[in-house]
Amino acid sequence: MFFGALLILLFCGLLVIWERPVEVFNDVNELRLLLAGAQTRNVDVNGIRIHYYALGPVAGPVVVLVHGLGGRSEDWEALAPYLTRAGYRVYLPDLPGYGQSEQPRNFSYSVPDEAAIVVGFFDALGLRQIDLGGWSMGGWIVQYVAANHPERIRKLMLFDSAGLAVKPKWDTRLFTPNSAAELEQLDQLLMPKPPHVPGFIADDILRYSKGHAWVIQRALASMLGGHDTTDQLLPKLRMPVLIVWGDVDRIIPLSEGQAVHKLIPQSQLDVVAGCGHLAPRQCAGQIGPNLVAFLRQ
Repeated sequence: MFFGALLILLFCGLLVIWERPVEVFNDVNELRLLLAGAQTRNVDVNGIRIHYYALGPVAGPVVVLVHGLGGRSEDWEALAPYLTRAGYRVYLPDLPGYGQSEQPRNFSYSVPDEAAIVVGFFDALGLRQIDLGGWSMGGWIVQYVAANHPERIRKLMLFDSAGLAVKPKWDTRLFTPNSAAELEQLDQLLMPKPPHVPGFIADDILRYSKGHAWVIQRALASMLGGHDTTDQLLPKLRMPVLIVWGDVDRIIPLSEGQAVHKLIPQSQLDVVAGCGHLAPRQCAGQIGPNLVAFLRQ
């Protein structure tokens, strides 16, 4: 009887993995955060329900990390433990439209409006002054926050960050792929050596992408409009800035990281060898110790 029930459970588990591998992947990443001591919470910010994780010692210095386009708070799962082990209190919010946060249809999903949500998140949690980091589009957003609210930011961290007035040389429609071939092209842009994606996983990624494509398309349209670029804002920053970049990033090339470094005289540029646009996830072991050292300076 016991082994029969065990076989049924195993079969049901395999069936869930087969039919909804994306949800299983997200659940596994959430479980890893929860096992690392994270608490999952929600807060109202400007009338929008924002989901976030909080982990690390409650009395520790505060770090907030903002994910990128099409991302979610769990994307920091590999890097966040380096901060918590060093004594930092870490908050990982899902931006509106992403992860477990609300997806309001009447929201612009522009960089300035997302930045306003991040500041509202600070206010809702009573975070007066913090260290702030952002990845890709999240880096663009935190540049806006730091430029417009410098008194709130002790140190700024930019990971393979967008924001400069540079048009992508690749087809941005790949961020909402419609076929397995397009998904493969996107993976080749995101990773130096992308793994083979089995057909059932590719099908579920495409299903998931279709349901969230409108958010990404609205955000991309705003970013590609060129109205909110940060070239003129970066030289005005006065807080210490760490710039972390994968040296084989094909989404936002290292040349843009070097340009950001030149625009911010007091910045530090750390180039991560052999890593692409997903460096904070796939190369956390190379990034984590230097990140902690920068924050402790």
